[in-house]
Amino acid sequence: MTAIGDRLATGRWEHFPHDADIGVRGFGETPGEACEQAALATMAAIVDPATVRLEQTVDFALEAPSLDLLLVDWLNALIYEMAERRMVFGAFHVKIEDHRLDGRAFGEIVCRERHAPAVEVKGATYTELAFVEDRPGLWRAQCVIDV
Repeated sequence: MTAIGDRLATGRWEHFPHDADIGVRGFGETPGEACEQAALATMAAIVDPATVRLEQTVDFALEAPSLDLLLVDWLNALIYEMAERRMVFGAFHVKIEDHRLDGRAFGEIVCRERHAPAVEVKGATYTELAFVEDRPGLWRAQCVIDV
């Protein structure tokens, strides 16, 4: 578990196999926490998030008609900001209300020697896209990222 702001993150993430790409899956007590964990899974495909210094923040405000589409938009916004700012992220804070996501990513400028990026993520896809409450208080957000 990691502390984010004034709360303790309780979610977890994982990768799942998918041909030449990588499946990312985030779990959390809330949709926002599941999105945070899916973002961590995405970052973990590139670098070890524990090596990222939380020196800079990038804010996000997104809207989509459904949670699953919001997940893809969120991950693609992160991927865009990583490329545009030449950053990697190691922590996230996400709040979702009425299909609106307000998020913050914490990270730093990438250092190739220290971070040793493993792959380049091109984008989040609709492949195996799901954003569901598997049981009360356990949300799962997943999709395949193109690497």
